[in-house]
Amino acid sequence: MEMGKTAIRLSPVDNVVIALRDLPPGEEAEGVVLAEKVQRGHKIAAVAIPAGAPVMRYGQTIGVATEAIPAGAWVHSHNLGMGPHSTDYAIGSACRPLPAVPAARTFQGYLRADGKVGTRNYLGILTSVNCSGSVARFVAEAAERDPALQAFGNIDGVVPITHQTGCGMSATNEGYRTLYRTLAGYAKNPNFGGILLLGLGCEVMQIPDLVGRDKLREDGNFRYMTIQQSGGTRRTIERALEVLREMAVEADKARRTPQPVSHLTVGLQCGGSDGYSGITANPALGYASDLLVRHGGTTILSETPEIYGAEHLLTRRAVSQDVGEKLIERIRWWEDYTARNEGEMDNNPSPGNKRGGLTTILEKSLGAVAKGGMAPLSGVYKYGEPITTPGFVYMDSPGYDPASVTGQIASGATMIVFTTGRGSVSGYKPSPCVKLATNSEMYGRMSEDMDVNCGDIISDGVSVEAKGEEIFEKIIAVASGAHTKSEELGFGGTEFVPWQIGAVM
Repeated sequence: MEMGKTAIRLSPVDNVVIALRDLPPGEEAEGVVLAEKVQRGHKIAAVAIPAGAPVMRYGQTIGVATEAIPAGAWVHSHNLGMGPHSTDYAIGSACRPLPAVPAARTFQGYLRADGKVGTRNYLGILTSVNCSGSVARFVAEAAERDPALQAFGNIDGVVPITHQTGCGMSATNEGYRTLYRTLAGYAKNPNFGGILLLGLGCEVMQIPDLVGRDKLREDGNFRYMTIQQSGGTRRTIERALEVLREMAVEADKARRTPQPVSHLTVGLQCGGSDGYSGITANPALGYASDLLVRHGGTTILSETPEIYGAEHLLTRRAVSQDVGEKLIERIRWWEDYTARNEGEMDNNPSPGNKRGGLTTILEKSLGAVAKGGMAPLSGVYKYGEPITTPGFVYMDSPGYDPASVTGQIASGATMIVFTTGRGSVSGYKPSPCVKLATNSEMYGRMSEDMDVNCGDIISDGVSVEAKGEEIFEKIIAVASGAHTKSEELGFGGTEFVPWQIGAVM
């Protein structure tokens, strides 16, 4: 990034440029004189754009002009609307293998009995239904006061995993299957050294069904109980503490040992995006994602409503026709899902996104896809489905951040890296979350919540590649035990949000 620039053109074919600072009327930006004030991160017409003509950013169409836009004018929701987007999926046409790394890297992780490697060592209290959520929290609070449990020095804590569903639902539909995958996935996540499954007893999501269908943990450090069978709240808390003490003996034996970076699975997220997201943090994270994939690791891109209009960039990187068609099928599912629920795929961007400079979902999606780098797309998975293919993969999810991250962790993510332009605050136990700021102004205001500032790509001329290397090193450090800002602040207790599909009955 050339220092001192007032605006940037992201592709030679673009007919808008992006303001790099707040610009007054009369300021010159990339060869045009501004007709009005334009805030940083917002778009400026680089040429006159006729009504109905496509507006181009990233070399792609982000919408159409809803009225004639003179050169130098601010381009935003008042004169830019949705239009057709590319459906030339050209599956596999841009699939290129990444170069091998010169030397393999390691991190300090917890090797589990099933061969997976964790970045944290928690005990989890996983609830089958909302009705057992309060008791799970009571147990976790009691565990914090219990001297016997606090004496185990190699356990990161006891995490209650509570949610709002598990009953009042069909026991045979897609919503049930999605919740089942989510709960089973959390039970198997290698960031847990043991799991206590806690139910009420009469719910639709029955404990015997969860326990009986699949072996939830290879290490055997798994217990379950229901409040009704245990004799109520007080007896359940007492018995749960006894069980946790037993489980802690085994979990405390875990030690960090050098493990190949190929064992890392990282969820890629963005939230509170702005006009800088697709210029700074997202492409820098994409570079770090490619580095991780080159080391044999796995990265997960998600948020299907927020890749809408950019999915053709992913299908072109698919390793096979089947992988490409799986992604297209998910897009079609979402088109139907939103239509029958009286919504639209262009419901995004949010008011905050728009204040940050984004206008249409096409524009937002093109920036969001940059988190996925350039690696081949090696697999497409449903929400919470176990990831079995290493490399860069896609997991279907809503764009709602907590729900999307919940699915990624259920699918096996042991870390989350989250870009934000407006300033998102959240954490996702058991998987640590690294926050990347897209701009230096927000980073300065919220530095206690942000782990890495990517705004210096613009403010200081740092290259995307150098920032990507910094993010990659941060991932290794956090995977090895360094705390993120969200961990230090105690986030992660309320962000388990399974995707609810179907009728609530």
